[in-house]
Amino acid sequence: MTDQLAKLVQDRVGGEPVCLFAYDLDRLTEHVRIVVESLPPRCRMFYAMKANSAARLLRALAPLVAGFEVASGGELGKARAIGSEIPVIFGGPAKTPVEIEQALVHDVTRLHAESVLELHRISEAATRLGLTADVLLRVNLAGPFPNATLAMAGRPTQFGISEEDLPDAIATARALPGVRMVGFHLHSLSNNLSAPAHLELLQYYRRTVSGWEREFGMRCEVLNVGGGIGVNYADLDGQFDWPHFARELPAVVAGFPDHLREIDFECGRYLVAESGRYAVEVLDVKRNHGVDYVLVRGGTHHFRLPVSWQHSHPFTVLPVEQWSSSAPRPELRDARVTVVGELCTPKDVLARDVPVPRVRVGDVLAFSHAGAYGWEISHHDFLSHPHPEHVFYGDIS
Repeated sequence: MTDQLAKLVQDRVGGEPVCLFAYDLDRLTEHVRIVVESLPPRCRMFYAMKANSAARLLRALAPLVAGFEVASGGELGKARAIGSEIPVIFGGPAKTPVEIEQALVHDVTRLHAESVLELHRISEAATRLGLTADVLLRVNLAGPFPNATLAMAGRPTQFGISEEDLPDAIATARALPGVRMVGFHLHSLSNNLSAPAHLELLQYYRRTVSGWEREFGMRCEVLNVGGGIGVNYADLDGQFDWPHFARELPAVVAGFPDHLREIDFECGRYLVAESGRYAVEVLDVKRNHGVDYVLVRGGTHHFRLPVSWQHSHPFTVLPVEQWSSSAPRPELRDARVTVVGELCTPKDVLARDVPVPRVRVGDVLAFSHAGAYGWEISHHDFLSHPHPEHVFYGDIS
């Protein structure tokens, strides 16, 4: 990908300062194909569109994954624009009645209910349309869970039905017309980097669901175990060990009862992060109060992930030899630099105190693993700067 990105950069030298997202669709599809093909029977991989909902990525992923996981009416529209027959599962903690009706009209495979009130809203919409909605109850488990960057359950969060309220939710789902409860949604962690811990989490889910089946006299047909498999931005060589996870997963799955026909994963970040780069041109370098700053065309209004997660995002320097200005060309050598953007706020930081052998005004910084939760979560129009280019390359049409 470096050669391709270097060519993209070189083609733009001398024009407007370089600022782009570049996506390698070949790398994307190769990675996703390996992940999907390594899953054992009964396991299905849905793509969580919140990570990156660009149409080109969705078209590349559609033939490979079991379907798309969406969390809004807007994402549902993007999914249906790719194909009317693609399986879609609908989550999200605060669905509006209109979104629920849209989901049913557009034939989503399942809705993930996050509260008793939402069950009533699903029932009302389904009854009005003369349909029966397959529903998973999203449960906010008590835990404890393995360590991860973000906890979605096991502590106060807005997600799911508290485990102590599950009896009421199950009774409501059984009683309401137009609702068929087929299982549970248990997305409890985000950005887990440990394969053994994730296997342990699935075992915990198995024990928990088995207990519920006994307690409530029911059978769970579908279990959604969420996504939550992470990307190690601090150590690019220390990624989640998917081969180990895939080798051990069949033994875990074998422990689930035969009537559990489907175990759904809904990964986003892990599937698409590596395929993206954010490339930005250095506009200036300066030293203030003992700190060396590299100022770039771009920033957190395009790529909010580093400041959102409070980490220094990994990057490499792409040297650009051309320098057409009559002004001297500032540079830093063997320095520890803090990379900042063009916004009028000291919080516009992409990386902090990173050693670089050499960086000059006019060089380009390429931030790796920028394919997920970069552009999608950013405040694009703050200060009304131009948007970056989005470039897709590879064999996918």
